[in-house]
Amino acid sequence: MFRHAIGIVPADIDHMGHVNNSVYLRWVQEAVIGYWEKVAPAEAVAAHLWVALKHEITYRRPAFLDDVVVADVFAEGVQGARAFFSTVIKRGEDVVAEVKSCWCCLDSATKRPARLARDVVKRFLPD
Repeated sequence: MFRHAIGIVPADIDHMGHVNNSVYLRWVQEAVIGYWEKVAPAEAVAAHLWVALKHEITYRRPAFLDDVVVADVFAEGVQGARAFFSTVIKRGEDVVAEVKSCWCCLDSATKRPARLARDVVKRFLPD
């Protein structure tokens, strides 16, 4: 698991006074990429890029400007060049949103899908 702190800024708030739904996508992107950058070796980070293929978001509670929010990211699996993550966005013990996402790993030079080396995958998914 990787914990990503989230800062809510005034631009994140919509006309209804809470965090706009589209902001959650940015948070998930920041959290998953942060997880990758923390867990993967520097040479793997330099050699690979990630693009989101799919996000499925379940909104549980609204978030507001002064809330302290974190995103907990869990790697669920790797299949070829695809990786699957769950992200739980929380305010204290309250779950604000749950996100299932699928990402594609790209070679940073060719921008083509790339499989990760087994030793890199084991950093996310130990036996």
